[in-house]
Amino acid sequence: MNQLELSVQYENGYEQDEYMLPEEEWDRDLLLDPAWEKQQRKTFTAWCNSHLRKAGTQIENIEEDFRNGLKLMLLLEVISGERLPKPDRGKMRFHKIANVNKALDFITSKGVKLVSIGAEEIVDGNVKMTLGMIWTIILRFAIQDISVEETSAKEGLLLWCQRKTAPYRNVNVQNFHVSWKDGLALCALIHRHRPDLIDYAKLNKDDALGNLNLAFDIAEKHLDIPKMLDAEDILNTPKPDERAIMTYVSCFYHAFAGAEQVLSARMRKAVRYLSYSTPSTTIILLSFYSYCFSHLQAETAANRICKVLGVNQENEKLMEDYERLASELLEWIRRTIPWLKNRVPEKTMVEMQRKLEDFRDYRRMHKPPKVQEKCQLEISFNTLQTKLRISNRPAFMPSEGKMVSDIASAWQGLEQAEKGYEEWLLTEIRRLERLDHLAEKFRQKATNHESWAAGKEEMLTQKDYESALLMEVRALLRKHEAFEGDLSTHQDRVEQIAAIAQELNELDYHDVASVNQRCQSICDLWDQLGTLTQKRREALERTEKLLETVEQLFLEYAKRSAPFNNWMEGAMEDLQDIFIVHTIEEVQSLLAGHEQFKATLPEADAERQAILGIQQEVLKISKSYGIHADLANPYSTINTEEIATKWDKVKNLVPQRDSALQEELARQHANERLRRQFAAQANLIGPWIQTKMEEIGRCSVVVGGTLEDQMTQLKQYEHVIVSYKPNIDRLEGDHQLIQESLIFDNKHTSYTMEHIRVGWELLLTTIARTINEIETQILTRDAKGISQEQMNEFRSSFNYFDRKKNGVMDSDDFRACLISMGYDLGEVEFARIMMLVDPNTTGVVSFQSFIDFMTRETADTDTAEQVIASFRILATDKTYILADELRRELPPDQAEYCISRMPPYTGPGALSGALDYTAFSTALYGESDL
Repeated sequence: MNQLELSVQYENGYEQDEYMLPEEEWDRDLLLDPAWEKQQRKTFTAWCNSHLRKAGTQIENIEEDFRNGLKLMLLLEVISGERLPKPDRGKMRFHKIANVNKALDFITSKGVKLVSIGAEEIVDGNVKMTLGMIWTIILRFAIQDISVEETSAKEGLLLWCQRKTAPYRNVNVQNFHVSWKDGLALCALIHRHRPDLIDYAKLNKDDALGNLNLAFDIAEKHLDIPKMLDAEDILNTPKPDERAIMTYVSCFYHAFAGAEQVLSARMRKAVRYLSYSTPSTTIILLSFYSYCFSHLQAETAANRICKVLGVNQENEKLMEDYERLASELLEWIRRTIPWLKNRVPEKTMVEMQRKLEDFRDYRRMHKPPKVQEKCQLEISFNTLQTKLRISNRPAFMPSEGKMVSDIASAWQGLEQAEKGYEEWLLTEIRRLERLDHLAEKFRQKATNHESWAAGKEEMLTQKDYESALLMEVRALLRKHEAFEGDLSTHQDRVEQIAAIAQELNELDYHDVASVNQRCQSICDLWDQLGTLTQKRREALERTEKLLETVEQLFLEYAKRSAPFNNWMEGAMEDLQDIFIVHTIEEVQSLLAGHEQFKATLPEADAERQAILGIQQEVLKISKSYGIHADLANPYSTINTEEIATKWDKVKNLVPQRDSALQEELARQHANERLRRQFAAQANLIGPWIQTKMEEIGRCSVVVGGTLEDQMTQLKQYEHVIVSYKPNIDRLEGDHQLIQESLIFDNKHTSYTMEHIRVGWELLLTTIARTINEIETQILTRDAKGISQEQMNEFRSSFNYFDRKKNGVMDSDDFRACLISMGYDLGEVEFARIMMLVDPNTTGVVSFQSFIDFMTRETADTDTAEQVIASFRILATDKTYILADELRRELPPDQAEYCISRMPPYTGPGALSGALDYTAFSTALYGESDL
């Protein structure tokens, strides 16, 4: 199967639009659809006949009548206005091939290169090749030269149709197939140029058949456009053939727009002949051409107004977006600051840790998006101001309280409120941890003391000595002496309990009332025991003179067993004492103390053996000398079983203490690893952020290369920075582990998580702002027509006079720069220039302000006077304009935009509904308060 490939290449080296490039649809789908083939046959045949009839001929069958090449050559001569070589008149096949080749050579000479198509296919009547060749001719001679507002060919034709039909209801031209099925678009084109031929208001969108036939009939009868399509074929096809519709619509363009483009030239030519015409003919010609010229003026004026209004509408949308985003960000800041300023501590550790977790969620999830919003607001504000400045519009002033500076001030307040909040939380958690530790220690010591004091008051109030024998009284006295020794030993414990209670009071423990009550009860009991002890001693001493027999061994046992018992109780308390440490050194100190304690165990065991030996001696004496008295020691409440039990408990507690300290040592080693792990990452991330900040700074002031090169490099930096985010997240994870482990310091790094966060946010903001500055420079360069060489010169001059290398010039450096470029500056002139480049009187000139100043005088922008003149044309020289005139000449959305904003006209001769376009135009450029 032969394939048609159309590759169009112009002699100047530029390729045609996409619609002129090879399309495989000719082979795949297009001609396989019978409906499309039928439409193309009819349309292309009618189009060819519309030109051939000028030569007094026509064709009936498109693939048969072009086979000998004669009518094909004639068609090309008619549409081009040029002569082709003389055709061969023979009827042989080679004569036909020669004629078709002459036609194809002519097409090729017009810049159209035909690939894979030869004269043989046309001579053989190949329908596909013949239709493809005719479509190429239509593109080259009927569509290629269409140009509307810097768009050409198919796009230009589509834009012309959209502009012409924009004011009409139920018409929305988006393509060259389904947009034309209901016939309203064709009727709108006719009515726009010849409203006398169609009453558009009476058309019904649902009557597609009637609309299409009406447009075909009027175009054929009054516009000399032959009927190239059938309404039934269009309606019965889901998607009409695009080439057929485009061919037909192009005839309307040449009938209307093409005539308008040459009208001015014809008018000038006609004037030269007016002197030869009769007066009546002259008047008619002048009236006709005056009407046509007015129509052209109206078209030009409407296009200018559409362009200006489009800029205004876009700017207003950007202003509304800025106001909305600024309000949302300020409201978020307003809600967040009181939360961060609330430093009221909670009563328990769990509640404070919940507060810390809420703050972590805020830093990790809630604040980062707001940082991006704040940066985007600044970028949007700068971009909007640049667009307003380029389009000669007044600068945008946000609502009160929503300036970029207001947002920056509010953000600073947020960060000020945030400062120290995390440190306060951690301090409170440490305080509550200390309180919990002291409270538990208080409970243990109080419980131990209360256990010891239980029953002592009852014992001291007994009067057993009144009926005792002398030996028994002396035993009671010695027993009381031992108790006094025990009581004296417990004095330190009571003082410790009171000291712990006092510390809990000072640290504002949440259950301090119960602590104070229990401490007071212990102290009261202690005072009572002291009084009772004194009274009992006095009673026993009064009775002592009656008692003489003392058993020394029991007394020795009592004197040695009581201190040893106290030692064991103290050892058990120490071995069970709750400890809290934060470093390896503190654990090691506890371990060293524990080792010292274990070193005293042999000596203690020797004392235990000696005490038990006393009891054994008593039993030995009793057995040796046959003593049958009660062998219970009357001087001591501590028996050998109790000593053995407590000694076993001490020995069991020693390895438990060993295990607890080793576990704590392991935990502190784990904490140290967390410190080192965090420090290793922080010591890499901190310098990396600083390096990227310096690289971005160097890139933004580089001279040489294009702004696009700088943008590419900045985008690469931005990609690298965004890709680095997982490192920050990992560091955040390590930081959270450190906080959860209650680690409060790190000697291995000078970087804190707060330093890294601030640096990272500053890096993100800096890259975004720098990219926006380059985008703004590109926008300014393109809008002002600045070449890359000029931009490099501007940058070079700015960098040279930026003496401090901080991205701005102070007033003295700026004056020196102007003088170096040939400006003759007096004080008044320089003050005027400084007001232009530094309206906020900051004392410095940015690079963007420097570029704006250098290009301000040569700016090519619309002015209020130009817009007023355009409206005056649409208003037919009236000083006011009516709503119907705006709706007729402008697209619907822009017409309603003008009507809703134009004030009523109050000048002389005003009609009802008259609008003041002069006030409206000056308001667009900030020259009035409208």
